[in-house]
Amino acid sequence: MATRADLANAIRALAMDSVQKANSGHPGMPMGMAEIAVALWGEGNHRHNPLNPNWVNRDRFILSNGHGSMLQYALLHLTGYNLPIDQLKQFRQLHSQTPGHPEYGYTEGIETTTGPLGQGIANGVGFALAEKLMAREFNRPDFSIVDHHTYVFMGDGCMMEGVSHEACALAATWGLNKLIAFWDDNNISIDGHTDKWFSEDIPGRFEAYGWKVIRPIDGHNVDAVLAAIAEAKAETQRPTLICCKTIIGKGSPNKANSHDSHGSALGDAEIAATRAAIGWNHPPFEIPADVYAGWDKKEAGAKWEADWNKLYEGYAAKFPELAAEFERRNSRTLPSNWEHVVKAAIAEANEKAETIATRKASQNALNAYAPALPEFLGGSADLTSSNLTNVKTSVTLTREEDNSLSGNYISYGVREFGMAAIMNGILLHGGLRPYGATFLMFSEYARNALRMAALMKIPQLFVFTHDSIGVGEDGPTHQPVEQTATLRYIPNMNVWRPADTVESMVAWAHAIEQKETPSTLIFTRQNLQFQSRSEAQIANIYRGGYILRDANDPKVVIIATGSELDLAVKAYDTLTSEGIAARVVSMPSTNVFDKQTDAYKLSVLPAGVPRLAIEVGITDFWRKYVGLEGDVLGLDRFGESAPAPQLFKLFGFTPENVVAKAKALIK
Repeated sequence: MATRADLANAIRALAMDSVQKANSGHPGMPMGMAEIAVALWGEGNHRHNPLNPNWVNRDRFILSNGHGSMLQYALLHLTGYNLPIDQLKQFRQLHSQTPGHPEYGYTEGIETTTGPLGQGIANGVGFALAEKLMAREFNRPDFSIVDHHTYVFMGDGCMMEGVSHEACALAATWGLNKLIAFWDDNNISIDGHTDKWFSEDIPGRFEAYGWKVIRPIDGHNVDAVLAAIAEAKAETQRPTLICCKTIIGKGSPNKANSHDSHGSALGDAEIAATRAAIGWNHPPFEIPADVYAGWDKKEAGAKWEADWNKLYEGYAAKFPELAAEFERRNSRTLPSNWEHVVKAAIAEANEKAETIATRKASQNALNAYAPALPEFLGGSADLTSSNLTNVKTSVTLTREEDNSLSGNYISYGVREFGMAAIMNGILLHGGLRPYGATFLMFSEYARNALRMAALMKIPQLFVFTHDSIGVGEDGPTHQPVEQTATLRYIPNMNVWRPADTVESMVAWAHAIEQKETPSTLIFTRQNLQFQSRSEAQIANIYRGGYILRDANDPKVVIIATGSELDLAVKAYDTLTSEGIAARVVSMPSTNVFDKQTDAYKLSVLPAGVPRLAIEVGITDFWRKYVGLEGDVLGLDRFGESAPAPQLFKLFGFTPENVVAKAKALIK
C-alpha cells in the first residue's frame, strides 16, 4: 500500500519529468505543495467526481498560482480524470490538454483559467459568493442541494497582486465561510528570496480583513494540514487562510529553497539526484499501481455524487418548480418566454422614442429584462447612481445575522479589477448571471479580467458608462479616448456602443443571449437623440451594423456609433438638402458586424464608395473600414476640462464639419 510520502512524491516526479521533457515550466511549486495536495485531494476533503467533472455540487478547486500547473495536472491524472499520461508527456506542447497554465475548457476538472497572479483567488471569491447565494435561494430544510467548498492554492505572487487585496477584503465582508485558501509561504519568487520586497504581515493583513487565519503550519506535514482543514471547515462565519510554510522544490538536493527551481527545468542530473533523495526508484512518467490506487477517487466521487443525486430526487419531488429553475439556470438556458420579452421591450422603446442618455436607456433595458432573469446579479464599483445599473428589482446584497446573504445587487466599492475577476468566478460557478459597471475610463483597471473572460469564452456582461469627452468637466483623466478601440481589439469580445434607446435594448438582448462570448456595453452620460427606424432596420441592429439613412446611388457613406450617430444624421439631412446622395451606417458593434457574411457587409459598405467614419476616439481603429481613400473624424489626443458641448465643438464634432469632410471625399 502506498504511503503518503509515495503519494506526494508521485506529484514531484510527474512535475519534474513533465517540465524536463518540455524544457519549460515551473517544477518548484508542485514539489513544494505536494503534501498540501495529499491532505486536500488524497484524504477525501475535496469532494469531486472524476467521472463527472461538471457535477453541480462538487467542491471547486482553483490553482491561483497557475504557473505551477503541473500540480493540478498531476492531481487530475492521478485521481482518475480523463487526462492520460501521454498528455502529461505533452506538457506545454501544441494542442495538448496540458497547456503552460491551467485553461478553462481545455482540460476536464479545470474550473477557471489562471496564470495572471491574484485572479485565481479573486475568482475563488466569486465561486464562494455564488455558492452562498444559490444555497440561500434554493436550499430548503432537509434539502441542502447547494453545499460545497471552494479551495484555493495561492503563492506569494498572488498575495502581492493588488487584486487579491480587493477580492479578499470583500470575501470577509460577505462572510464566505466556505472559502478556504492555502498560502504557499515559501519566500521565493523568480528574483530570489522575497525578504527585501515582500515583508508585510500577511496573517495580520487577513485578520484585519476579517478572515479566520490559521498561522504558519508545516506545509510538509500532512497531519498538520489535515487538522487545519478540519478547523477551517468548522468555521461558520469567515473565510479561512491556512498559512503553510513550505520549501520550494522540496526533494531537490541542490535546488530546493532556491529560485533556481521556480521557473525552469531541474536538469537531468538534478532530477536523478532528486529521485535518489526522495526514494523514487521509477523511470520517468511511470507510476506504480499502488500509488495510482492510493490516489484514485473515481469510486469515492461516484458515491459522493450518488448520495447527492438521491437527495436531489427528493428535492425535485417536493419542490418541482424550484428544481426546474435550478436546472435551467445551471444549464445557462434562457427562460422560455425570452423571445417575447425582448420583442415587447424593443417595441416599447421604439414607440416611446425617448431622447435620453444611453446609460438611462441601459437602465430601461435592465428594467425590461431583469424580471425575466432571476439569475441576474448586478453591481457597480461605487458608481451605481452614475452607471444606473440598479433597477426596480434590485435588492442590495446584505449579510444576515445567520451569516447568509440576501439580495441581487452588489456594491463592490472602488474595486474595478476585483469586481470583474469576482464576476468571472460567479459566472463560472453557475446558476447566476452577473453584470458589473464602472466608468469606461476605469475599464483600464479591470482590463486583464475582461481579457480572461474572453479567453475562457464565458458570456460575461461588462457595463461601462461615461464613454467620451461627453463626460465634460471631469477632464481628460475621466475622458476615454483609446479605450473603446482597444476593447474591440480583444479577441472574442463583443463591444457595443449604442446610439439610442432601441440600439441599447438590442445590445443588452444580444449580450444576454451569448453562450461563449463576453460583451462590453458602452453608454453615454449625455442625452442622445432618438432615431426612427423600420422593423427591418431594427432587426439588422443585431448584425452590429446597418443602413440607417440612405439614398439612391450614394456618393459617400458616413459610418458612426453612439453619440456621433446623430451628427451623421444631421449631416445626411444637410447633404440631402443640397442634392448630394449619402448613406448613414450605424455600427453599434464592429465586432458583431465583422462576423456577418461578406455579402451583407458589402451591402452596407459598398465597394467604390468613399467612406467617412465618426467616433470620439482614436482614428486608427476605423482605417480598416474607410481605407486609404476614406477619412476619419476622431480624437487622437486627450481631452480637456470643460462643458461637453464646448468640447465637441472644439474638436470638430459638429454637423458642419462632418458635411465638409464628406464633401471632400466626393470626387
